[in-house]
Amino acid sequence: MIKIGIIGYGYWGPNVARNFNETPGARVVAISDVDQRVLQRAEKLYPHVRTCTDCREILSSPEIDVVAIVTPVSSHFPLAKEALLNGKHIFIEKPFTSCVSEAEELIELAERRGLKIMVDHTFLFTGAVRKIKELIEGDVLGDLYYFDSIRINLGLFQKDVNVVWDLAPHDLSIMDYLFNRDPSAVMATGIAHFNNGLEDLAYITVYYPGNVIAHLNVNWLSPVKIRTTLIGGQKKMLVWNDLVPDEKIRVYDKGVEGLDGDSREKSYGLRVSYRSGDMWAPRVDVVEALKCEAAYFIECINCNVNPQNDGVAGLRVVRMLEAIVKSMRMGGALVPLSTPWKGIPGGTAWNSIDASLTT
Repeated sequence: MIKIGIIGYGYWGPNVARNFNETPGARVVAISDVDQRVLQRAEKLYPHVRTCTDCREILSSPEIDVVAIVTPVSSHFPLAKEALLNGKHIFIEKPFTSCVSEAEELIELAERRGLKIMVDHTFLFTGAVRKIKELIEGDVLGDLYYFDSIRINLGLFQKDVNVVWDLAPHDLSIMDYLFNRDPSAVMATGIAHFNNGLEDLAYITVYYPGNVIAHLNVNWLSPVKIRTTLIGGQKKMLVWNDLVPDEKIRVYDKGVEGLDGDSREKSYGLRVSYRSGDMWAPRVDVVEALKCEAAYFIECINCNVNPQNDGVAGLRVVRMLEAIVKSMRMGGALVPLSTPWKGIPGGTAWNSIDASLTT
């Protein structure tokens, strides 16, 4: 039985606690939060779980195997480092850390001590993202052209990070998982409308090798909530609307094809032809992503396998976030991305998410 301690029980913590507590082979044994009123809510749901306001009780407890860190990003590094130094695996809320150097230090520390890191990139475990991955790997879409995402709503404003660090990690981690390739450069613009200096809307462009481009629109000041992604390919294109109850993914047999010289002459100089076919909505598994993620992490620990969304995956997202903020500070300048950190050779299980969820 893997015993879990949770630090942070405010907004997302209750979901983390519930899903880990319901995972076979795991049990939540301790919950920490600085707010005593929050702990009282936890005590009503889990009367047999120890609660405390001092998280060091969890970090140093010899009975705890995993520490789930569900706190603001500014506290991630010191909490995660102490947990690793005390021999604990860590499950950590996104984004992984507040800078690249912190992420690299935690990865190296976990490698040396034989411990697992999982970054809570929850969307990787949704039925929609897994289906999109299946379509891409099955060459249904063909060569990819673009990824276009709108992730906007009114709030929730964060105290310690801007809208990029709050919302963009979702799409950046999804792109990292779907494309399985490293971006070459980013450029971004954003603006802060309030005196805290934190951007509340931003427009981000990410360039990938192979003529693939991604555009992200993240916004805390929208009167409506939209979660829509378009992915264009050579063969087919798809629209993913995460807010609808059914037909979350629609695949369109639409596209543009280049013409050879003879065809251009016959088409009075047109360089392309348009294809418009059927639309179909593939079946998407209805799953609670966090439940799948929790079970997957327990399996990775038991099987001694690095999860897909491990510290290195978290580092790739943090590296992009840093570059995006740098571009905004430079007025939207193009910022090349450095060579990804290779780390110590290990056993990252690139295909193990889907395998673990289908067994």
